[in-house]
Amino acid sequence: MKKIWISVASVLAFGALLTGCSTSQASSTQENAGQGSTSQGTIGQVGVAEFDQVVQTNGTRVIDVRTPAEYSAGHLPGAVNIDVESSSFGAEIAGLDKTATYAVYCRSGNRSKVASQQLANDGFTHIYDLAGGINSWIAAGQPVVS
Repeated sequence: MKKIWISVASVLAFGALLTGCSTSQASSTQENAGQGSTSQGTIGQVGVAEFDQVVQTNGTRVIDVRTPAEYSAGHLPGAVNIDVESSSFGAEIAGLDKTATYAVYCRSGNRSKVASQQLANDGFTHIYDLAGGINSWIAAGQPVVS
């Protein structure tokens, strides 16, 4: 019976150690709370401030997954339009560098979540999804071009 309690205590202590490590890592920034990963890549759902930092990082590719009409009405500087609802979405992302960093957004965050998941499932490894979409970007006073 004593051995069982020692084993249980060891397992609990090890579990607490693991939980403590992952909790401190996850709480390092509030925006990391939305991160998820797949067997292929990691998707970080981030707020405006972190998304802006990612966009400003050299080599980051910004993808607007809204319709062409929405894109024409206003988009982030340097963004390319790849409509997630288009039948050609899969073919368009197939030609992209899977190891590059991608900053993905839509109007409110729903379509970009779908697009980000598809990118991850297709083997892309560095994906940042703007929580709240371009609506949150504009509300924060960030620039939009048309």
